[in-house]
Amino acid sequence: MLAGAAAALFVPATAAALGGTSAAAAATAPLSRSLATPEGTTHRITMYVEDLGGGQFGYGLAPGQATIPGPVLEMYEGDTMEITLVNTTQSTVSIHPHGVLYTTDSDGAPMNDSFNQPGETRTYTWRTTGEKSLGRWARPGTAGYWHYHDHAMGTVHGSGGIAAGLYGGLVVRRRGDILPDRQFTMVFNGMLINNKLAPNTPMFEANHGETVEFICIGHGDMFHTFHLHAHRWANTRTGYLEGPRDSSQIIDNRDLNGGDSFGFQVIAGEDVGPGAWMYHCHVQFHSDAGMAGIFLVRNADGSMPDGAQEAIDRFHGHEGGH
Repeated sequence: MLAGAAAALFVPATAAALGGTSAAAAATAPLSRSLATPEGTTHRITMYVEDLGGGQFGYGLAPGQATIPGPVLEMYEGDTMEITLVNTTQSTVSIHPHGVLYTTDSDGAPMNDSFNQPGETRTYTWRTTGEKSLGRWARPGTAGYWHYHDHAMGTVHGSGGIAAGLYGGLVVRRRGDILPDRQFTMVFNGMLINNKLAPNTPMFEANHGETVEFICIGHGDMFHTFHLHAHRWANTRTGYLEGPRDSSQIIDNRDLNGGDSFGFQVIAGEDVGPGAWMYHCHVQFHSDAGMAGIFLVRNADGSMPDGAQEAIDRFHGHEGGH
């Protein structure tokens, strides 16, 4: 959804929100992006860090709208993002990005004196670049599925802030990349998914045939793997093959460890049909302990497919939903 400055590109968080958008509403909300932003656009936005209660904290684009995960921030290569971070809490916080360019003033780390004291407002600037040709070779640009997180709460590494929910997705696209119909963020954080356990993990919803983008982020101290039932993607930057001769690995399971992130797009229910499909950590005792959720592919008209509600009920009822 369009928020902040006129040219900024944003998508709402699609997880169960604490003090923000409900999981059901967010999971079915259509995306809206401005496609007319010129190259080199500077996106100026304000983000708020809020105490959500119960030891949980979140980032939001307006007061009272903080969520876990925080909003997805998007740019094209060559763009700049200026984030004015408002700390409304009594804790020391910051915002630290992966994958993009920044000076030490915008590092988000206390080591560089780059953080927000309680009640303080501070601006962080992130830049992006395209790939640079070196003749036979090329240096990579900043396009990718990245993430941002706190680097100051609890410890100088932000361990307390990450555990509390201060994280979100950061997408840098190349112009011409396919834009999805639906976009979902899932964060494996310790033994939780978006700081929740089954059966309270988010249920992501799409209609059969829609293009769905998953942003997958890892945090914490544990080894994880992400598995999505019945859907496959290429192990590339976008999840797509670059033509029929591309021999990239096709996968439906990938490691998702602390600090890692990746993304991909699939066609909901392609070649398998609508239904309630599971996603989960494939480390067995993790999934048994509640690291699982549902990707609900509705019929093309948005109606519930046969057997899907029964599957959802079984997920919610069987040993706590996992």
